[in-house]
Amino acid sequence: MTPETSTTTQRRGGNDSITAFWSFAAPVYNQRCLQRWVYRPAQDEVLQTLRSRGSQRIADVACGTGILADRIERELRPEEVYGLDLSDGMLAQSRQRSDRVRWMKAPAEQLPFEDGFLDAVVTTSAFHFFDQPAALREFHRVLAPGGVAVVATISPRQQLPWQRLSADLRNPAHNPTREQMQRLFEDADFSVVDQHPVRRPLWTQLLSDVITVGAKA
Repeated sequence: MTPETSTTTQRRGGNDSITAFWSFAAPVYNQRCLQRWVYRPAQDEVLQTLRSRGSQRIADVACGTGILADRIERELRPEEVYGLDLSDGMLAQSRQRSDRVRWMKAPAEQLPFEDGFLDAVVTTSAFHFFDQPAALREFHRVLAPGGVAVVATISPRQQLPWQRLSADLRNPAHNPTREQMQRLFEDADFSVVDQHPVRRPLWTQLLSDVITVGAKA
């Protein structure tokens, strides 16, 4: 692993403001009801995927306050777990949560790992903030052959007219449909081995989020 010394990849417009907001809002993010009903269902499925693959070196990108990375470390006991975020406030909360996870400040588009270093890269509820093609290419770079990228993101059943207004050249869709997610993964040289809606209680299914798992050949 090599430390990141600079960030050259351009990110989505407004991300500096978003990062500053989450530094301020980090304590609210930890509220139990928010975590249980909004974030935990996708995190449960990520854990299930990692368990089935036997992944040993895992990075949680845009880890927030570290809830998922901490669960990966405690429940799966892999060799190494890394939690990465750009928000100082989020990382401060993460460091209070666990001293066994390695917390690092880095963007999804420029990860501080050597080629082929990781077995799995995961991200939940943050993919819409990334330069999506660049992030997936970076996930592919840092994964060993046979490694997986697991992305959980809001994914509308079909693209709505106003979503095109938030698109840009780097992200053709702010919240990609399932078909767009598959194309993004394939364009980054992943083979999509699983894709399905997050299994949620019926009354929370308005969130319409999808898990996509891509394997590196």
